[in-house]
Amino acid sequence: MSKSLDTAKLEREVKSMYRDVAESADGEFHFETGRDLAERLGYDPDDLTYVPEAAIDSFAGVGYYFDLAELQPRSSVLDLGSGSGMDAFVAGLHVTETGTVTGVDMTTEQVEKARDLAANNGFHNVSFRKGYIEELPFEDDSFDAVISNGVINLSAEKDRVFEEANRVLKPGGRLALADIISEQQMPESIKNDADLWAACIGGAEQVDSYTSLVETAGFELEEVRENTQYHFTSDRAANACQKYGVKSISLCARKP
Repeated sequence: MSKSLDTAKLEREVKSMYRDVAESADGEFHFETGRDLAERLGYDPDDLTYVPEAAIDSFAGVGYYFDLAELQPRSSVLDLGSGSGMDAFVAGLHVTETGTVTGVDMTTEQVEKARDLAANNGFHNVSFRKGYIEELPFEDDSFDAVISNGVINLSAEKDRVFEEANRVLKPGGRLALADIISEQQMPESIKNDADLWAACIGGAEQVDSYTSLVETAGFELEEVRENTQYHFTSDRAANACQKYGVKSISLCARKP
């Protein structure tokens, strides 16, 4: 984390941006949202048939990883930074009514929207809690899988996020995620820009540093792949991507 990043301001910026995503999915953002994005990234249109439309509209993920997650019926799944619930609902389909999915998000509007969508669309096995992914409100060894999409880059304490994910996973549990990384070290001017952090760029960790954080937290890395179908939309974001190799990856790791 950059020493001069104002983390309180960062949290306000992130909450503000994702409040807007929850409330007006067709707004202008640094990134894409919605069904076209989801299908291009690899989401199964058959799965999306069962996901509430409003959750798909607010989808702001950066990659697809459900093939890596290998979610099974009866599994318990935790979604870090669950937003309006798109990935949690997809996970709910994969674990069936015999499994459970819990989403955690720090943005009140996202949690409330996701809860309403779950209640109104019969997702009795999917629930949402307000909380911070750096300080998860769950017991050790609680989940079979932890998933996340485009969120961990937003955290100023990524090491804590991976440590917490490892803590709440059962032995043998899987971590499967998509996130934004960079190929080169970015300058302080970008790393200290709360708006670019909220846009998923300022907080992008160099890929070797990112995977090192995963392994240091106690995971065994199984696969890392690039999501070539993901692109930022604003000029400012696209320029940073071009210059510093900012891109999307999907990753799978296992807790021994």
